[in-house]
Amino acid sequence: MSAAATHPLSGWLILDKPKGMGSTQGVSAVKRVLRQNGYAKTKVGHGGTLDPLAEGVLPIALGEATKLAGRMLDASKIYAFTIAFGEETDTLDTEGPVIATSDMRPALTEIKAVLPRFTGPIEQVPPAYSALKVDGKRAYDLARAGEAVELKSRNVTIHALDLAQGTGEGRLDAVTLVAHVSKGTYIRSLARDIAHALGTCGHVTYLRRVRAGPFREEQAISLDKLDEAGKGASLEYLILPLEAGLDDIPALNLDQTSAQAVRQGRVLSDMPQSSGLYLAKLGAVPVALMEISDGTATVVRGFNLPDVAE
Repeated sequence: MSAAATHPLSGWLILDKPKGMGSTQGVSAVKRVLRQNGYAKTKVGHGGTLDPLAEGVLPIALGEATKLAGRMLDASKIYAFTIAFGEETDTLDTEGPVIATSDMRPALTEIKAVLPRFTGPIEQVPPAYSALKVDGKRAYDLARAGEAVELKSRNVTIHALDLAQGTGEGRLDAVTLVAHVSKGTYIRSLARDIAHALGTCGHVTYLRRVRAGPFREEQAISLDKLDEAGKGASLEYLILPLEAGLDDIPALNLDQTSAQAVRQGRVLSDMPQSSGLYLAKLGAVPVALMEISDGTATVVRGFNLPDVAE
């Protein structure tokens, strides 16, 4: 029996999600490939929902990497998106009916001038068609049922907001922007608010996530390539290691005795490192995510990987 069949995989598979596929469908596609290739039963999850009408980077966590999915949800994201001016839909994208129109089209100089107003900490009202809950029900379910949905504004951060290359001159029917945003930011709301600030209305016609946390679109594989792997090709070469999701966290190297203690959930004392979050490793193998505070290291999240401590 192969190692693939006896040990669940752990790591990240970065899917270039096509338009029209839901995030859970992406997870199901990966599970299907694992089954087809005879891998041991592996826990699979995704690191941040991507709307069916959006495309791009969807981190899929495998095995022990699913313990880091929550961190991925909190990570910042980068999106490229197109705002079509002149029509606003109830969904703020191409799916819903038009609810407002305007003959006004902004000039490129006007668009450039308004972008700083939407950079930095801002408040935005999420779309009525969102997965947020109102009195225990999803907002989009209430909206589809014809009920009025009023969502409270929320504080988000737009780290950067720029024009995409190749944007035309003069009065524009549409513009493509690139936004680096914090957790909880709705691009559809951002597009709506930018259009309103320009004295018109608009909706999103194109949305692509080009980065999610540390994962870039250059690392993403297409659904076709994933399907090829399901026809007998090796899956390992497509998978990034667990620690790829922790590229901003310094390593804490352990010896065999310390690694065994950490696996048992014990604290490590008299650590010389400064306070903060660390990835504890035994050689090349991740052992745990640990927090050091005043010389004491405690386990935040342990990883049950083969050969960590024998």
